[in-house]
Amino acid sequence: MQLPALAAWVLIIAGVWSLAVWPQFLRRVMKDPRARDAQGKATRFLTVHVVLVTVSMVFGVATAGIGVAGLFS
Repeated sequence: MQLPALAAWVLIIAGVWSLAVWPQFLRRVMKDPRARDAQGKATRFLTVHVVLVTVSMVFGVATAGIGVAGLFS
């Protein structure tokens, strides 16, 4: 894969950013009173946000991986 070094670094930084930011967001969501119902079960609010964070982190890993592959190819 041919990728300019600057573009590769942008992808790496974007991937690392996703991996740093999304877990902090999820911690705040899990503390939110809307995350659990009166019985302590997860609500749709929590489920949707867990899916959002999971997908975003997978994309973050993929983005960083593409950047690393482009940098070292």
